[in-house]
Amino acid sequence: MWFPKHLLLAVLNKGRHALLRRPPGSLPEPQPRSRRWRSHAASAHLEGPGSWPPLPDCRGEGQTLDSLYTAQQRAEILQLLNTAPESELATVKLLRGRKSANIVEYRRRNGPFPDLESVVNVPRLKYKTALVVFNFILSPLEQRERRRAQVRVQPARFVKPDVDRGVLEEANRIVSVVCGTNKIAWAQMDRSLRVQDWQQEECSSFMNGTYMASAYLEDTCGRLQISAVVSRIPEADFFVVEKPGISLQNTALFPVTLHLRTVEAMLFALLGARWPAGGLPRVLNMTRAAVGRHFGLLVGDARTSGGQLVRQLLVDSVARRDPRVTFPPGLAVRYRKLFQLGGRNRGEELCDALLQALAFYELLRNH
Repeated sequence: MWFPKHLLLAVLNKGRHALLRRPPGSLPEPQPRSRRWRSHAASAHLEGPGSWPPLPDCRGEGQTLDSLYTAQQRAEILQLLNTAPESELATVKLLRGRKSANIVEYRRRNGPFPDLESVVNVPRLKYKTALVVFNFILSPLEQRERRRAQVRVQPARFVKPDVDRGVLEEANRIVSVVCGTNKIAWAQMDRSLRVQDWQQEECSSFMNGTYMASAYLEDTCGRLQISAVVSRIPEADFFVVEKPGISLQNTALFPVTLHLRTVEAMLFALLGARWPAGGLPRVLNMTRAAVGRHFGLLVGDARTSGGQLVRQLLVDSVARRDPRVTFPPGLAVRYRKLFQLGGRNRGEELCDALLQALAFYELLRNH
């Protein structure tokens, strides 16, 4: 038994050494999992378009941001940063909110970015943030599309009650209505994104004393109430009433919650009475959070002011040949001055009504 056993061991050892001295074309030796992944990523870059070598995560001394990327990578990054509107920039990691607005403002004042190093001149966009942004832009296309799908909101989710999308797309004119603690604002916009009417009315009896029906419904002592305001709202194919986001955690907001729900219910009843019962719903709800998400105005769960965005829309309507929204000239001058005055809650309902109407059409077109 001794001789066969040692003969078998000798054969096995000879085979193992032969594997170690494998000739060309034989199977490669096993690699650790992480090493195999890196090798595959590098070969993908060489074999097909759209794949990139490992992206940088640091910068050495004396290196510029441009030196970290290839010419093709730099071109793709600059193409997006120089041409994308604020809504698209907000889908890029770390650019949601103020940073995307700063990029658009920087482009308007200084022209397109000539190189990657110039991007760090944008307020709130320093080296580490810029690196994350650049790498995200260069990440695989399917990852970017997946993130955009998460940011966007489908029409069925932001418009209630459910109406066939084809019917919504055929609407020639809508009126967006937003109520606040003492104002009701509306914006009438057509399918070509032209503003035809944009106003607000103050209701001084709102949130004043007890919640009497007469304090909401009728025009008393010359003070406008809901019925009088609704009579001034122009006709449209659909009325879109803002669905405000209310925090249930703060009990101090319960009176405001009650007020907004009361006004919302009355708007539905009074506006819905313009059409015969039993037909297609013509008064719709649109969630405030969905509009904020579309324009990058959400910080956590809180919606920030859209005043700066609306001011820019007003300026562009006069200065640009193809503005995002078109305003009548007199209306543009009037409200641009109003929003420049500043002050707490000055024109917020007007801003929200306009942005809700714009989001309604843009979300329908983008999905």
